[in-house]
Amino acid sequence: MSTHHWQAVALSREVTRHPLRVMYDGAPVVLFRAGGRVSALVDRCPHRMVALSGGRVVGDTLECPYHGWRFDAGGACLDIPGHIGDLPRCRVGRYHATEQDGAVFIARDLPDAPPYTHVLTGQSPVCRLVKSTAQSRLVDVAENILDATHTHVTHKGLLRGLSAKRHRVTVTVTGGAGWVAASYKGEDRQDGLVSKLLDGARTKTIGRYRHPGIAELEYWGPRGLVLATTFHLRQADTDTVEGIGWLAGPAQGVLGQIKAMAFKPLFNIALAQDRRVLRSAYENARLAGGASPVIGPLDFLRRDITAIIAGELPAAATTPRQYQIAL
Repeated sequence: MSTHHWQAVALSREVTRHPLRVMYDGAPVVLFRAGGRVSALVDRCPHRMVALSGGRVVGDTLECPYHGWRFDAGGACLDIPGHIGDLPRCRVGRYHATEQDGAVFIARDLPDAPPYTHVLTGQSPVCRLVKSTAQSRLVDVAENILDATHTHVTHKGLLRGLSAKRHRVTVTVTGGAGWVAASYKGEDRQDGLVSKLLDGARTKTIGRYRHPGIAELEYWGPRGLVLATTFHLRQADTDTVEGIGWLAGPAQGVLGQIKAMAFKPLFNIALAQDRRVLRSAYENARLAGGASPVIGPLDFLRRDITAIIAGELPAAATTPRQYQIAL
């Protein structure tokens, strides 16, 4: 994983004066507010390795719950109760931390630009935030979000209609360094509940994956972008993928607010359905000693997503591909 990219690890409202423990690339991190800003340290006291997230915030310091050692936002030890004289030079590893659009982002090395959140940033959209956790691998969760073909089965009635009707669709896969996208054209509308309530007529759908773990879906209508879902994913530990998601649509006055009321409950249902199949796949892969080597004829993005996660250039960057499918 590149150390020069912001990754979303929590919702801003979760980080209060009480420390919060999150997992980041398999390592525990403690988030806390000091001086009005979010700070991020390795969640491990260097004295006896106790989790600092079990302690408390005192002033602008984080206090260890074992011996009361206190550390500032940069990880330096400022106080050891009972010690007289100069403090030994001791510190906790720190991460860069910032907040953007309701989420907390961290990075090992300071990135050159603020975090990217979603495609409608800066346009005053109607927006809702969601969190997701899945027992799975990053490549499987990212592909699941961008996989249009499973929605007829896993999300029947919700994202797709109840009938067997399908549309002849042209899929164009393109990409570049650190990203890959599939554009679907030919499906004039979806018949599922989400489409009926939130987006209506359809001119194209775009699914995109970009480093270091951003999976995006854009739904375009005759008048432009009508709905965008952006999930920032990370492999929190060996068995768990966590994500922060933005569900965003253009401001449409009262109509936009009414639509926004349906955003989270409907997508939470879809997330629960996806979690079940992802957990099943992960458990069977573990029992079988590895993931399935089979790449299906409609798995347009899997090889490219795998390459991006591995830090390689996706095939779509050099050879755009086009498919005809029934969606």
